Amino acid sequence: MMLFARLALLSAALLASCALWAEMPYSGAKPAKKDLPYLVLGNRLVETEQAEASQAEVKNRTTYTVQGASSSARTPLAEPAFLLLPGEMKPESLSLYAMKVEKGVRSLSFSSKPRKDDPRSIPLLFHPRKDGTMMIESNQYLDPGEYCLSPQGANTVFCFQVY
Repeated sequence: MMLFARLALLSAALLASCALWAEMPYSGAKPAKKDLPYLVLGNRLVETEQAEASQAEVKNRTTYTVQGASSSARTPLAEPAFLLLPGEMKPESLSLYAMKVEKGVRSLSFSSKPRKDDPRSIPLLFHPRKDGTMMIESNQYLDPGEYCLSPQGANTVFCFQVY
């Protein structure tokens, strides 16, 4: 009977610590702007670079480009986390992509018929928080380079760099 009581107490303590951990990844201020993902770096937030990607259709490929070879928003973390205060945008509509850098621009290119060499979205994890914000995390390690989050069906991109 004593062993059962100890196991029950240990299980309750473990469950409580897991519930607390769910809110612990970030304890700083809320994002200042709605619908703008912020990189979480310790207890501070860094705005991602918001831009409208230019769209061009050439030879059965759609290419989206953003001016500049690198983003001003940078993180050393290989599995970055973002904090978003939702407004009109649904956080779950965001997709994460690696961008190619060529001739001073960042780009993504998709064929009109899906092909093996098309960019694939990087899996994301979404964690709603009690304060109304959403924690978004990359679910795989990112190599150093340029990346963007983009809502489905829009040319808006939120760019950042992993260094």
